[in-house]
Amino acid sequence: MSDQNRSDELTHAAQLNPKRRGELAELAFMRKAASLGFAVAKPWGDSDRYDVVVRFESTFWRVQIKSVLGKSPSRGYYRVQTAHSRQHTYTAKDIDFLVAYIFALDIWYVLPAHVVESKKSLCLTPGSKRSSVDQYREKWDLMRSSGAPPPQAPTTLPSHQEPAAESPPPAPGT
Repeated sequence: MSDQNRSDELTHAAQLNPKRRGELAELAFMRKAASLGFAVAKPWGDSDRYDVVVRFESTFWRVQIKSVLGKSPSRGYYRVQTAHSRQHTYTAKDIDFLVAYIFALDIWYVLPAHVVESKKSLCLTPGSKRSSVDQYREKWDLMRSSGAPPPQAPTTLPSHQEPAAESPPPAPGT
């Protein structure tokens, strides 16, 4: 993205309310993920704890997207709120990844759920050796491998599903 386009996007994003800015970050994520070869799906409604589903080959990931416009004047870092709007933090039961976007720098952090569990916010300092999360900057490959714990498989089938029927044995002579 050109510097002028990024500046225009940042100016526009700054004028949006938080809900609309979040929607813009989701669109930016979907564009970025699709350009990297991921299939992206947006669940209907916004009742789930995740914003999008990302597929690579046969693996699906539940992704929550958060964003930040810029640094606070009194801080030397970007602070991303990772708690849900009602201050509920995310767990690995809710999401597989939290992806944080810094609008001002066009930088993405791809964080496995276990990194953000029970945290209400993250402090992002791109390029800092002291940052505990900088290792996840632009780590899109985590979604191409088993880099994050796989989603929890249900131990029992939901009541609306039945086990697959076994195939009958082949007929004699076939």
